Amino acid sequence: MFRFIGYDMQNQWTLKIILPVGISFYTFQTMSYTIDVYRKDLKPTRDFISFASFVSFFPQLVAGPIERATNLLPQILEQRIFNKNQVVSGLRLITWGLFKKVVIADSLSPLVNTIFENYNTSSGVTLWLGAIYFSFQIYCDFSGYSDIAIGTSKLFGFELMSNFKFPYFSRNIGEFWRKWHISLSTWFRDYLYIPLGGSKGNKLIAFKNIFVIFIVSGFWHGANWTFLFWGLLHALFYIPSFIFKKNRKFIGTVSGGNKNLPTIKELFQMLSTFLFVMLGWVFFRSETIVKAFDYLKRMFFDFSFDFGLTQGLYYVLVLICLDWIIRKDERNIYPISSNIVYISILIWAIILYSFDNEQAQFIYFQF
Repeated sequence: MFRFIGYDMQNQWTLKIILPVGISFYTFQTMSYTIDVYRKDLKPTRDFISFASFVSFFPQLVAGPIERATNLLPQILEQRIFNKNQVVSGLRLITWGLFKKVVIADSLSPLVNTIFENYNTSSGVTLWLGAIYFSFQIYCDFSGYSDIAIGTSKLFGFELMSNFKFPYFSRNIGEFWRKWHISLSTWFRDYLYIPLGGSKGNKLIAFKNIFVIFIVSGFWHGANWTFLFWGLLHALFYIPSFIFKKNRKFIGTVSGGNKNLPTIKELFQMLSTFLFVMLGWVFFRSETIVKAFDYLKRMFFDFSFDFGLTQGLYYVLVLICLDWIIRKDERNIYPISSNIVYISILIWAIILYSFDNEQAQFIYFQF
């Protein structure tokens, strides 16, 4: 960590801190290794090069997934053999990840910026669109990076944990958090929630533990009231499903099952869960908590209509359709992309949109 004194535009001296790239991710990985060794769940390695490779493994260093030593370190220590199927699977994932980032997320980015920067003069309909667009922008941006990282690792013979499992098809908040940023949510579960006592004991202790992990999750994203309130909001959303023992109802199941379309009940569950998640994203995206509340106020109570900026719905619908088709693949190895025509269309779209869109960095680079 490097520190220096800076001078801002308002003539105030400030202490600025430059943080190493990926500090939160490799800090969590090192902590998990230390805790696992302490618990005797893992034997300490005496190979420093292998340990350093685990901590600084480049594909997932900047934005995850947050790997465990119990999974990655044995793969580093053992000899790897070229596997054609693994390489093909890796290339498919890289292509799909780039498609989500370049075509979907980067196309939605300017629309999101325009709406959130001008929310106080936008209609209620436009603000709803802005919230929807950001929900899919951050999903495609982050899951796209995870797919690229997992796919790149496959090229080198490594299997990383899955980080997303189609979270917007979740039927309650509990299922959402089992499918969104899985490496982080399971890290907090194993190294914070369970050591605090988990759901054992009385309900008050369990409630306290739930609030702790969600608030810490918010703080992990940044020392801003918007992130802390985002974590608190998800804790409040999660508590009812915990009280009625619905939080673990959909473990190991896929929305819609083997059917081509969801049932009316499932559709309602998915839409209501997405609505709660989307409301949380408004706080996550807003600069201040005051602006977030103001955004939501206008979103719900401004009944004016303005159908400008609706072009983003095309990207949202494309992503929903593709995700629904491939949702049954738990390891994000998309069988549909084995079709040459399909993969060619993805590559063509990536090249086309890479010229048309402004290239934006991955959102989670800042975390």
